[in-house]
Parts: sequence; structure tokens; C-alpha cells
Amino acid sequence: MTEPVIQVTDVSFSYGNALVLEHVSLVIEPGEFVGLVGPNAGGKSTLLKLVLGLLEPQVGQVRVLGRLPRQVARRIGYVPQFPSFPRDFPISVEEVVLMGRLGLGPLFGRYRKVDRLAAARTLAEVEASDLAQRPIGTLSGGQLQRVLLARALVGEPEILILDEPTANVDQRAESDVFDLLAALNRRLTILLVSHDIAFISAYVTRVACLNRTLACHGTTEIDGDTVQQLYGAHVRQVAHAH
Repeated sequence: MTEPVIQVTDVSFSYGNALVLEHVSLVIEPGEFVGLVGPNAGGKSTLLKLVLGLLEPQVGQVRVLGRLPRQVARRIGYVPQFPSFPRDFPISVEEVVLMGRLGLGPLFGRYRKVDRLAAARTLAEVEASDLAQRPIGTLSGGQLQRVLLARALVGEPEILILDEPTANVDQRAESDVFDLLAALNRRLTILLVSHDIAFISAYVTRVACLNRTLACHGTTEIDGDTVQQLYGAHVRQVAHAH
């Protein structure tokens, strides 16, 4: 029997007296594309940090590839919602992608030829080879997301985790990014946080709805009642036509 890629078992987590996650369980199998949705302050970022090994559960356990998350950090590719460096930082696209190779080679020294080849290959995979020598500050939102995706992929991870990857891009760029993720899902297990439950339902295999507690749905089960229970009343559904 195949071991789950991510297994969250009866996890609870609080910040002080504020209970953020309550008895949350989630199993993600190899090859799945799971969308994690929910309102602001519903616990999505906390759950991601637990899976990434940045936090430890106060109750329950988290296993990634059968081990503690921090033990397999190199096998996880992570795309944050915002870059971890200022947009006006004087660095090229290639150099940003090469950051994803840090720790894979010698502790000190310059990037190796194999690192630069990996960066070039990954930029080609996300269709951004032409951006390699561009300053990072000159990119559009959609271009920047491709570069951050390349940085996550260049270390050859087995799991890809993304936090609101299209929050700052236009609708066309959003479709392009998700088409690219669908292609990557052929070889990677993907966990993605999004607010746009209607849009991601066309791409993901399952939707995990988190608002302190968690419930999973097949994409065909998502309807107005599900959205209202998750986000509360007065939520408008927006149809995306592509």
C-alpha cells in the first residue's frame, strides 16, 4: 500500500488563547492536487507552516513522506504568496532561481555548473527562459510567479506547496499559472492555498475547506451551500469564463 505524501492527524494549534486549528486531519496521496480554501484567519497559513515544519503541532502529529516535516524539507518545494526579498533588490531572475539550489552542494563556494544547468532547465519548464537575465524588479506579477515557481522547482522536490500563487496577478496570468501547475501535477503532488474556490475547482482533484476545522470535498460536491458554510453569509460567487 502506498504511503501518504502528507498526513495530518488530529492536529490542534493555538496562538495563546486563540484556537486556530481544532482536530484537523488531512491525508494527501501521491499525485493528488489538493486545493486548501477558507476565510482569512481560518488557519490556512498555520496548517501550511505545520506541513513545512516551521511550526510543530501542540496536539496530534504531522508526517510528510512518512517523516517529520523538518527531516524532509529538501523534498518540498514552496512558493510563498510574497517574495522573501524586496522587488527592487538588484538581482537577476537567474540568481533568484539559483537560490533554490542553496544547501544542495558544498557549504561554501560559488554555484556549480550543475546548478546553473538546473536553473536553465527549470526556467524553460515554466516558460520563462527569456527572463533569465532580467532584473527581478522589472517583472510583471505573472512573470514573478513563474520565477518563484522555478525557484521552488529547481531543487527537484517531490511535493509542491503554494500559498495564494495568483493573488497578485490578472485573470489571464492566473489561468496560465494553473495550466502550468496542472502539467506539473503529472509528476508532483501539489497542495495549494487559494481564496478562489470556484476557479480552482476546475483544476484540483479535491478541495479541503478549512475554517478552524476541516472538511474535504470532491470538486463536483462544491455548491453554494458549501461556500456559505465555509465563508458565512453574503458571499457572492463569481463565474470565470476563459
